[in-house]
Amino acid sequence: MQIYAGIDLHSSNNYIGVIDGQDRRLYKKRLPNDLNTILSALAPFKKDLVGVVVESTFNWYWLVDGLQEHGYKVHLANPSAIKQYEGLKHTDDDWDSFWLAHMRRLNILPERDISIRRNSAH
Repeated sequence: MQIYAGIDLHSSNNYIGVIDGQDRRLYKKRLPNDLNTILSALAPFKKDLVGVVVESTFNWYWLVDGLQEHGYKVHLANPSAIKQYEGLKHTDDDWDSFWLAHMRRLNILPERDISIRRNSAH
């Protein structure tokens, strides 16, 4: 089974959404920005996880580095190239995290180069 995760990252917390290959929601939860907590949440899915999408916000590097160090395939979403809000009246962190995972599943995720570092993260 192929599984995809999206992480809507904020300054002090994040929202993780995990889907399968048919867009069924397998997991959703708001977590503190703590690498061990995030790793624990993703651990049950690791074997089948195709990729983890992290939003390219001002503070993404610690999470991307930590996930990569623990063997996760990470994709850095380029928020300025994502048209998710066009025409929508309401979105939230739950929806955003699943949208990131969904775009990765469909191979339509606009990505940023992870090799860009902290000073150019926005």
